[in-house]
Amino acid sequence: MDASLFALPFPPATLVAAAAIILLAYTVFGLTGFGSSITAAPFLLLLFPLRFAVPLMVILDLVSGTLLAIRNYRRVAWRELARLLPYAAAGMVLGVTLLVHAPERPLLLLLGVFILAWLAKAVFGSPRTRDIAPSWAAPLGIAGGIFTSLYGTGGPIYTIFLAGRVHEKWVLRATMGMLILLTALTRVGLFSAAGFYAQAGLLALSAALLPAVLAGLFLGSHLHHRLPAARVVQAIQVVLLVGALNLIRRSVSG
Repeated sequence: MDASLFALPFPPATLVAAAAIILLAYTVFGLTGFGSSITAAPFLLLLFPLRFAVPLMVILDLVSGTLLAIRNYRRVAWRELARLLPYAAAGMVLGVTLLVHAPERPLLLLLGVFILAWLAKAVFGSPRTRDIAPSWAAPLGIAGGIFTSLYGTGGPIYTIFLAGRVHEKWVLRATMGMLILLTALTRVGLFSAAGFYAQAGLLALSAALLPAVLAGLFLGSHLHHRLPAARVVQAIQVVLLVGALNLIRRSVSG
């Protein structure tokens, strides 16, 4: 076995920055039940190439999704999950194909625009007052699967469907956790087949960042009942705005 897979060929400053990004991302996950990848991706991409950062986040999502799913599996809305998963799987296959073959700069621009669109919807969109139809599982599942494979950011798209079908806060949280676990397992298989996990340092960095994941989950869960929800959301939105604008700048300027 290649020893480079388990070495850490990164300067200390990069490791510290990556750990801080992951700590923030999984604090958000502990607070909300999703959002780790969309928080981490714009900033991890300052440190690593897209095809390195995305498989890295998959391993970390697998750990966090497992922990959340084990704790809350009895609350999962399995019927709604079953509607969404086949389409999400199809979307993930499409997303991996794009990740392997598409040039990186347009993908960075797409991620930046996607985050800005999500922020605009969160800030200016009106709350949904009616249930979403089951037929929306197809377009939202496929779109979520594509963005899940490309960036790990399919969570907000899946949430449009699940929040329109599941109204109990803890059931939605548990269902999202199970969805993250199942999509992470699928992506590990797809990314392994594509050869992403043969990159030097990726597995070692994943292991090194696990303490930051666990610390973030603990901190987020601890703060969940202690912080005003509106202030937390506003802070996350500011962080994402900065990350999205930086991605767009990088993709345009090269």
